[in-house]
Amino acid sequence: MQYIRRYESPLGGVLLACDDAGLTGLWFEGQKYFARGLSPEHKEKDHPHFEQAVRWLDIYFSGREPDFMPPLHLTGSPFQLAVWEVLRRIPYGTVATYGDISQIIARRRGVPRMSAQAVGGAVGHNEISIIVPCHRVVGTNGSLTGYAGGIQKKIRLLALEKVNLEKLFIPSGGSAL
Repeated sequence: MQYIRRYESPLGGVLLACDDAGLTGLWFEGQKYFARGLSPEHKEKDHPHFEQAVRWLDIYFSGREPDFMPPLHLTGSPFQLAVWEVLRRIPYGTVATYGDISQIIARRRGVPRMSAQAVGGAVGHNEISIIVPCHRVVGTNGSLTGYAGGIQKKIRLLALEKVNLEKLFIPSGGSAL
């Protein structure tokens, strides 16, 4: 059974989802893929996983790095899970590129290369936004692309973490907006 709870962040409403194993979703209201993976048979209910997630989010939105991780229950393909594990290792206040992540995945799989576009697809389908920090991924040239919550939210999250935004830019067009 999945449970839901709403959270009001400084960037707008957030829907949290969990099951007994851990957090299964965190989506900004109106974002691309909103509530994807949420069981139709969910119900709104308090749960200890939500208490930890809300505490984590409160610390994060206060401009500090949380020193704990709420329980997560990530579900996806083996490739997606591998990409999301790399995302979780991107340090607070820094960014990585899709190319960086593809090199890490290729090295772990023992192959010469991995498609940065495939990595981008996995990053874009991350169900636990912010906590699994897909907002910390940028294009190789510094473009701020591919955040399901929207580019402006991505910028605000990076600014909250005090990332130097001077060399990052919003692309003028393309499908990654």
